[in-house]
Amino acid sequence: MSALVASVLLCLVSAGCYAAAAIAQERVAATGEAGGGALLPLRRAGWWGAVALTCAGAGLHVVALAFGPLSLVQPLGALTIVFALPMAALFDRRPVGGAGWRGALLATAGLAGLLSLTGPPRAESLGSAQRPVLTGVVLACVAALVLLARCMRRPVVRGVVLAAAAGTAFGMASVFTKAADEDFEAHRVGALLPALVVIAVLATAGMLLSQASYRGAGLAAPLSTVTIVNPVVAAAVGVVVLGEGFRYGLAGGLLAVAAGAVAAAGVVVLTYRSAAGEPDAVAREIVVTAHRVPAARVPDLRPVGARGTARSATTRP
Repeated sequence: MSALVASVLLCLVSAGCYAAAAIAQERVAATGEAGGGALLPLRRAGWWGAVALTCAGAGLHVVALAFGPLSLVQPLGALTIVFALPMAALFDRRPVGGAGWRGALLATAGLAGLLSLTGPPRAESLGSAQRPVLTGVVLACVAALVLLARCMRRPVVRGVVLAAAAGTAFGMASVFTKAADEDFEAHRVGALLPALVVIAVLATAGMLLSQASYRGAGLAAPLSTVTIVNPVVAAAVGVVVLGEGFRYGLAGGLLAVAAGAVAAAGVVVLTYRSAAGEPDAVAREIVVTAHRVPAARVPDLRPVGARGTARSATTRP
């Protein structure tokens, strides 16, 4: 087996792990609708299974980068969205629908195009003065998105905003992971330890926010948002801070903008699809509840004669 084929297979398995983790997170969110607080998922075995699957997907992604080029591995990671929908349809028997497939394919194609246009990483790394600034900026952005989500009334829109916050945290965790790897190779222990702390904080925040994003929002829209925002944030830091750029110069930059617009259109399609399904889901829940909960028995305080008259008048053959 060639190194290129091994890289592709590892990417496919990694995307499958990420998709299974997202489905597990959405299940935990669906079973925790009744309440229990933000830390309720930590008491669920399914949530820890999602954490294990996420770690496995990340590990396979790193190994795939050792066998194949970044221009191939990164776009294949966008297949998480495409894998998640049929897996959810298979295991949870939930239909995908035409709008779901259109949104997923648009988001995947846009993200794959954007990542394929990203230029090769440069030798520059995060300086010691840049790290506290970036940490403060990303924490402020995540906090602002969380506050914005609290103002959203529609569960789907709130879930997308929380997923954007989670993707931002994950993207910056990737940036600091690269910096920590460089610190380890250069034996910079003084810079390595703070970087590891920042990675732990951002990764934990990303997991909790992504879990919260699935609550009442379904699977497709939050997952697509996290999958897109994560590499976009990392690429933006590379362009703005590390001096990286896009392939093919100005034409590549314009194509990247177009690819980003396609990916955003896919998220919008999935968001409207999920929002349009909210009333039907609520109606089904009301019907199920009405069948399960017996009607309250109200005592009849009328005289006996009146009861019999009313009963005979309302009786039908």
